[in-house]
Amino acid sequence: MNDFLSYYRQKEKETETEKVSDTQCPYCSVQCTMQLVEQRIVGRENYKVISKDNPTSEGRLCIKGLHAHQHALHKERIHYPLLKKNGMFERISWKEALAYIKDKFTDIQQNTGSDGIGVYGGGSLTNESAYLLGKFARVALKTKYIDYNGRFCMSAAASAANEAFGMDRGFTNKLSEIPFARCIILAGTNIAECQPTLMPYFTKAKENGSFIIAIDPRETATTEIADLHLKIKPGTDAALVNGFLKVIINEGLADESFINEKTNGFQELKEHIDTICLEDISTITGIPVESIRSAAVNYAANSTGMIFTARGVEQQTDGYMAVRNFLNLILVTGKIGKIGCGYGAITGQGNGQGGREHGQKADQLPGYRHLENDVHRHYISKVWGIEETDLPRKGVSAYEMMEKIDSGEIQGLFVMGSNPVVSNPNANFVEQSLKKLSCLVVVDLFISETAKLADLILPSASYLENEGTMTNLEGRVTLRRATRKCPGEAKKDWKIICELATVLGKSRFFPYVSPEDIFNELREASRGGVADYYGITYDRLKNERVYWPCPELDHPGESRLFTKTFTHPDGKGRLVSVQNNFPKERPDEEFPLYLTTGRVISHYLTGVQTRNSPALKSRNVESFIEIHPTTAQKYKIENQVLVKITSKRGQITVRSKYTDKIREDTVFVPFHWGDDQNVNQITHEALDPTCKMPGFKVCAVKVSPVTDLSLN
Repeated sequence: MNDFLSYYRQKEKETETEKVSDTQCPYCSVQCTMQLVEQRIVGRENYKVISKDNPTSEGRLCIKGLHAHQHALHKERIHYPLLKKNGMFERISWKEALAYIKDKFTDIQQNTGSDGIGVYGGGSLTNESAYLLGKFARVALKTKYIDYNGRFCMSAAASAANEAFGMDRGFTNKLSEIPFARCIILAGTNIAECQPTLMPYFTKAKENGSFIIAIDPRETATTEIADLHLKIKPGTDAALVNGFLKVIINEGLADESFINEKTNGFQELKEHIDTICLEDISTITGIPVESIRSAAVNYAANSTGMIFTARGVEQQTDGYMAVRNFLNLILVTGKIGKIGCGYGAITGQGNGQGGREHGQKADQLPGYRHLENDVHRHYISKVWGIEETDLPRKGVSAYEMMEKIDSGEIQGLFVMGSNPVVSNPNANFVEQSLKKLSCLVVVDLFISETAKLADLILPSASYLENEGTMTNLEGRVTLRRATRKCPGEAKKDWKIICELATVLGKSRFFPYVSPEDIFNELREASRGGVADYYGITYDRLKNERVYWPCPELDHPGESRLFTKTFTHPDGKGRLVSVQNNFPKERPDEEFPLYLTTGRVISHYLTGVQTRNSPALKSRNVESFIEIHPTTAQKYKIENQVLVKITSKRGQITVRSKYTDKIREDTVFVPFHWGDDQNVNQITHEALDPTCKMPGFKVCAVKVSPVTDLSLN
């Protein structure tokens, strides 16, 4: 027996191989770095993940990053182009797939014009792919209709920062400055579950004596660290900040010298605040006057302070104005441009920042230039080698594209890195609209809920196979390595775009042979823009993560913004009066409860990747509804039973989960599931009038126990 064991162990050593690959997490905007270790021992494959140090996450990884490789290596990944024939997907060659798209798209555009095709991108694409997708839409297809799922993530914060400061970068400061903030406001953000590797910054701040204020209708792992938790009524954040401003201005806590020297619009704001009554704000928000005053005084009176917003504030039909009011709070107290003072919009998607800077948004060109600005149009046309008259004007937002599809104005759609059937509001309408298309092409790793509706699916590369740059929530540009080969005939996003451009006769505009080639053109396209990447190169990124703006090769990058002036032509920040707006839809007798949505720690976005990771799927197999026990008893709902949730737009069925950590008038459902668990089948389609953000966080619903097992 001992001889046999010795022989086996010797053979095991002889057949053991190990490969170590540098990469970074494909999920949230922290972009943690790591190594994937692949081991083959006696024919068995084993994988483990090792964290790597970096200046953002400081070497930490969360549960999603530790298991990200599982979806990339999943056996159900798409390996070949799939064409739907008689309702079933059949494998075809890439030559056939490209010819199919050429014929379909050409036919549509000959009959309806170039705008008959739409392009729908994603906030997880690399900067190179996002840049190229925007160029592909406007140069190869000549369509004005392009937008991306980042519209549902950052549009409210982005548009608010642009108007208040003149620039939209997720963070105005380095993360490492958080511990120096004497007061921190966390508004509508659950960092502990959405960006858990950032939590040590906030716990360190608390250890340093920081007073932390959390604004959320739920108690979460994030609100647990708060000194003051304001359990707000959903959709009333803007009104709450008006209450803060009332206290600050009336009690002489505003920074008058900063206001006079560095802002415009204070007198109008003050006149508006004079009309505000704290008792009214308390009634609107459900927050006691004493708590409103406590939060305002702690933020204003402390020497340093930072405010962080996320989807809880932003995904509302007044999300733009709600964020503007938080930025009012910063400007009125002068807490910006200094260590421990600033603003952070907690970006959701891995490249939500970079994805909106380089041309995926309906109204933007690379470098955060604007399609309707003639100077910007001239510059980009010159970089691209086209006539300015051939550059389309701005299109419409992501959900509005669905309305254009429904009306027949858009008849063909190219989707890359997104799952609009699950991510859009009023998802039943979206699904029915997509079924009207003459041609739907989806580029993805898996057959997602949207891909099921496609005429053609193209297999794309995972993060392990697709090298490129990403821009994290701080505005740091990172180089993600990818050395693994694509499985089967899957291709990298940028190669798919280039091959499509070639069959459409536009190859001369897409001559790239590597992601670095694309990035070098992106650098030139962004040069002189607000989001200036010109001074950033692949060689630099091999050794460092560089903040933008970085206008020259020897420039270190701007880690802290607005130290002297803002980016508006006059150098001043802009204050604005914000009304006490209400959600477009509020509870009534028929639909008596607020519904709000969000994430859980084990899943990401629409779940296409994480639901194909066994370790993550096992933690949350199905969706659920968080409901207060008192509310549940009122509607005869037991714990851990199937519940029907109904709004004016439809209904879904999920399992109940009792919790006393939520308001009694509010229920919560995560948004990572599709089909009859897709919460966006019941969310409201109303959009913010400024940024076109849907109001995901507030709609009116009713709940009832499922008594018929057929669920009909």
